[in-house]
Amino acid sequence: MLHIAICDDERVFVNHLKELLSQYILETGEEIKTSVFYDGLDLIEKYDPSFDLIFLDIQMKLVDGLRAAERIREKDESVGIIFLTTLAQYGLEGYKYQATNYIIKPLQYGRLKAELDKFIRRRHIEQEPALVISNDTGKYKVILKNLRYIETFNRNLLFHTEQESILCYRSMKEMERELQAKNFARCHTSYIVNLAYVKGVKKLEITLITGEKIPISQPRRKSFMEQLTDYWGDML
Repeated sequence: MLHIAICDDERVFVNHLKELLSQYILETGEEIKTSVFYDGLDLIEKYDPSFDLIFLDIQMKLVDGLRAAERIREKDESVGIIFLTTLAQYGLEGYKYQATNYIIKPLQYGRLKAELDKFIRRRHIEQEPALVISNDTGKYKVILKNLRYIETFNRNLLFHTEQESILCYRSMKEMERELQAKNFARCHTSYIVNLAYVKGVKKLEITLITGEKIPISQPRRKSFMEQLTDYWGDML
């Protein structure tokens, strides 16, 4: 299933794009779900981390596509974005937000099919493990390879990624179960660590490749070291 969001304030164009997507579904058999937004602000406020690809118009009245893309990248670093524009220079500006591509209107079926075929092929090859977490500010897609460690924080969890730290209301036990077979290890009552970031261990302290120090509790040290040794062995 491919979840596509369309964000464009021209209702005629939105209907045209939906018709082209229906044609693509009939021709390819691909399962596609679409969600429609008529302004960037609406997309931001109702953002769904299950989106795989967004067709995003650059020129909209309230919140334009570039500002919307900037906010989206704060929540989701992996979703594909194809900018829609009538002027090429705006599309080029969109690459600052890791755009998949940009399309100059009007949109023809041949161009849409080529873009979707390319996106789906790349998605099958590059799709990275991720998890979705929620807090009062919204939902976030966290790519596991970018998650350094998780720690307890005021009875909640704090996810430390390469880009930022994100509050999460799930439990440590729940996250330990979910990440168990994904190269993460519980080293302390209050910490789960991504083994890919471990640089070394000395006594009851882990040093990450970022220079950060994470404690190991004595009861968990043996199990953690066994997991780390297995991970390093697989990497050799």
